[in-house]
Amino acid sequence: MTHDRPASLTAVPDVLLATDADWVADEVAAAVGGPDVSIRRVRAGKHVLPAIEQRLPDLVVLDLQIGNMGGMATCMAIRLEEGVGRLPHLPVLMLLDRVPDVFLAKRSEADEWLVKPLEPLGLRRVMTRLMEEGPSEPHVGPPSAASIEGAAPGIPEEDRADGGDRPRSWRKRQRQPAPG
Repeated sequence: MTHDRPASLTAVPDVLLATDADWVADEVAAAVGGPDVSIRRVRAGKHVLPAIEQRLPDLVVLDLQIGNMGGMATCMAIRLEEGVGRLPHLPVLMLLDRVPDVFLAKRSEADEWLVKPLEPLGLRRVMTRLMEEGPSEPHVGPPSAASIEGAAPGIPEEDRADGGDRPRSWRKRQRQPAPG
């Protein structure tokens, strides 16, 4: 099965948004919506692959918390379909609920992620870049040390714990030896 985009659809970028939260859909539409971008919405993760098969999007935006099949499972399903050659590599932006969820975005091989609440200009910038430049190289296997070092959007380098994606304040406290 080939997934070529008809020439008439490539003039207007197509975004597939998976969220059951109306406020998230409103924020995405406000950030990138308009006559120059088509936004299709599904309200459950199980509807994402059929929507992709119906029309190949330029960008998939997944809310981490969606209905019966969350954003992580949905992203993994997309990546599995890509892995067996049924889909080309699609850029995926995951919308996270909190900074510790970055781990889930990495594990599911999302290309980018943002932590809610969403900042409209940042959301627009990331979505536009992904639609214009496409996804980065598909990630295969465990993350490399290089990919982990820069993998904490929004956390300044000096606040990262040991080059990872957690702020220094989240490091486990060293246990003091018991007196005696």
